[in-house]
Amino acid sequence: MPNTARLLPDAALLLLDRVAVAAIFFLSGRTKVQGLFTIKDSTYELFRSEYALPLIPPELAAQMAATAEHVFPLLLVLGLCTRGAALGLLGMTAVIEIFVYPDAWPTHLGWAALLLPLVAKGGGAWSLDRVGGIWWARRAHHA
Repeated sequence: MPNTARLLPDAALLLLDRVAVAAIFFLSGRTKVQGLFTIKDSTYELFRSEYALPLIPPELAAQMAATAEHVFPLLLVLGLCTRGAALGLLGMTAVIEIFVYPDAWPTHLGWAALLLPLVAKGGGAWSLDRVGGIWWARRAHHA
Protein backbone atom coordinates (compact mmCIF):
# COMPACT_ATOMS: atom_id res chain seq x y z
CA MET A 1 0.00 0.00 0.00
CA PRO A 2 1.50 3.38 -1.01
CA ASN A 3 2.16 6.04 1.59
CA THR A 4 -0.72 8.49 0.99
CA ALA A 5 0.93 11.19 3.11
CA ARG A 6 3.74 11.20 0.57
CA LEU A 7 1.35 11.22 -2.41
CA LEU A 8 -0.97 13.81 -0.88
CA PRO A 9 0.95 15.84 1.68
CA ASP A 10 -0.94 18.16 4.04
CA ALA A 11 0.62 21.14 2.25
CA ALA A 12 -1.05 20.11 -1.03
CA LEU A 13 -4.41 19.36 0.59
CA LEU A 14 -4.45 22.67 2.48
CA LEU A 15 -3.47 24.56 -0.69
CA LEU A 16 -6.32 22.85 -2.53
CA ASP A 17 -8.72 23.79 0.30
CA ARG A 18 -7.51 27.40 0.22
CA VAL A 19 -7.93 27.78 -3.54
CA ALA A 20 -11.27 25.92 -3.72
CA VAL A 21 -13.01 27.91 -1.01
CA ALA A 22 -11.40 31.17 -2.17
CA ALA A 23 -12.85 30.63 -5.65
CA ILE A 24 -16.35 30.08 -4.27
CA PHE A 25 -16.39 33.28 -2.24
CA PHE A 26 -14.40 35.46 -4.66
CA LEU A 27 -16.72 34.64 -7.56
CA SER A 28 -19.70 35.41 -5.34
CA GLY A 29 -18.09 38.73 -4.42
CA ARG A 30 -17.54 39.62 -8.08
CA THR A 31 -21.31 39.34 -8.70
CA LYS A 32 -21.85 42.11 -6.13
CA VAL A 33 -19.60 44.69 -7.80
CA GLN A 34 -18.90 46.28 -11.14
CA GLY A 35 -15.50 47.36 -12.35
CA LEU A 36 -12.77 47.02 -9.76
CA PHE A 37 -14.91 47.50 -6.66
CA THR A 38 -18.06 49.57 -7.15
CA ILE A 39 -20.93 47.91 -5.35
CA LYS A 40 -23.92 47.53 -7.67
CA ASP A 41 -27.32 49.04 -6.89
CA SER A 42 -28.76 45.55 -7.33
CA THR A 43 -26.51 44.33 -4.50
CA TYR A 44 -27.93 46.91 -2.13
CA GLU A 45 -31.45 45.92 -3.19
CA LEU A 46 -30.67 42.25 -2.61
CA PHE A 47 -29.55 43.04 0.94
CA ARG A 48 -32.71 45.10 1.50
CA SER A 49 -35.02 42.32 0.37
CA GLU A 50 -33.82 38.72 0.00
CA TYR A 51 -30.76 38.88 2.30
CA ALA A 52 -32.32 41.13 4.97
CA LEU A 53 -30.27 40.51 8.11
CA PRO A 54 -31.35 41.41 11.62
CA LEU A 55 -29.45 44.18 13.43
CA ILE A 56 -27.27 45.22 10.46
CA PRO A 57 -28.43 47.93 8.05
CA PRO A 58 -28.60 46.51 4.49
CA GLU A 59 -26.16 49.07 3.09
CA LEU A 60 -23.54 48.14 5.68
CA ALA A 61 -24.18 44.41 5.24
CA ALA A 62 -23.73 44.72 1.46
CA GLN A 63 -20.43 46.57 1.87
CA MET A 64 -19.18 44.13 4.50
CA ALA A 65 -20.10 41.08 2.42
CA ALA A 66 -18.58 42.43 -0.79
CA THR A 67 -15.37 43.39 1.01
CA ALA A 68 -15.11 40.07 2.86
CA GLU A 69 -15.71 38.09 -0.34
CA HIS A 70 -12.78 39.87 -1.98
CA VAL A 71 -10.25 40.25 0.86
CA PHE A 72 -10.58 36.89 2.63
CA PRO A 73 -10.22 34.81 -0.58
CA LEU A 74 -7.13 36.77 -1.59
CA LEU A 75 -5.60 36.12 1.82
CA LEU A 76 -6.46 32.41 1.53
CA VAL A 77 -4.84 32.03 -1.90
CA LEU A 78 -1.69 33.68 -0.56
CA GLY A 79 -1.86 31.66 2.64
CA LEU A 80 -1.58 34.89 4.63
CA CYS A 81 -3.52 35.20 7.91
CA THR A 82 -5.10 31.93 6.85
CA ARG A 83 -6.79 31.04 10.12
CA GLY A 84 -8.36 34.50 10.47
CA ALA A 85 -9.54 34.61 6.86
CA ALA A 86 -11.01 31.11 7.09
CA LEU A 87 -12.69 31.97 10.38
CA GLY A 88 -14.18 35.09 8.80
CA LEU A 89 -15.63 33.08 5.91
CA LEU A 90 -16.86 30.41 8.32
CA GLY A 91 -18.71 33.12 10.25
CA MET A 92 -20.14 34.44 7.01
CA THR A 93 -21.25 30.92 6.11
CA ALA A 94 -23.02 30.61 9.47
CA VAL A 95 -24.84 33.92 8.93
CA ILE A 96 -25.94 32.83 5.45
CA GLU A 97 -27.11 29.46 6.78
CA ILE A 98 -28.98 30.83 9.79
CA PHE A 99 -30.51 34.02 8.39
CA VAL A 100 -30.58 33.82 4.59
CA TYR A 101 -30.73 30.32 3.11
CA PRO A 102 -31.31 27.72 5.85
CA ASP A 103 -32.44 25.11 3.30
CA ALA A 104 -29.04 25.28 1.57
CA TRP A 105 -27.35 23.47 4.45
CA PRO A 106 -25.68 20.82 2.21
CA THR A 107 -23.84 23.57 0.32
CA HIS A 108 -22.91 25.38 3.52
CA LEU A 109 -21.74 22.11 5.07
CA GLY A 110 -19.39 21.68 2.10
CA TRP A 111 -18.01 25.18 2.60
CA ALA A 112 -17.52 24.49 6.31
CA ALA A 113 -15.74 21.22 5.47
CA LEU A 114 -13.23 23.20 3.39
CA LEU A 115 -12.82 25.98 5.95
CA LEU A 116 -12.48 23.98 9.18
CA PRO A 117 -9.11 22.35 8.31
CA LEU A 118 -7.76 25.82 7.51
CA VAL A 119 -8.94 27.14 10.88
CA ALA A 120 -7.47 24.10 12.65
CA LYS A 121 -4.16 23.73 10.77
CA GLY A 122 -3.53 27.10 9.11
CA GLY A 123 -2.29 27.51 5.55
CA GLY A 124 0.25 24.70 5.60
CA ALA A 125 3.84 24.52 4.41
CA TRP A 126 3.02 26.15 1.08
CA SER A 127 1.77 29.44 2.50
CA LEU A 128 3.04 32.90 3.31
CA ASP A 129 2.08 32.20 6.92
CA ARG A 130 4.74 29.48 6.93
CA VAL A 131 7.33 31.66 5.19
CA GLY A 132 6.64 34.50 7.62
CA GLY A 133 6.86 32.13 10.57
CA ILE A 134 10.26 30.84 9.42
CA TRP A 135 11.51 34.39 8.86
CA TRP A 136 10.22 35.52 12.25
CA ALA A 137 11.78 32.52 14.02
CA ARG A 138 15.17 33.16 12.36
CA ARG A 139 14.99 36.84 13.25
CA ALA A 140 14.13 36.06 16.87
CA HIS A 141 16.91 33.46 17.03
CA HIS A 142 19.55 35.95 15.82
CA ALA A 143 18.40 38.73 18.17
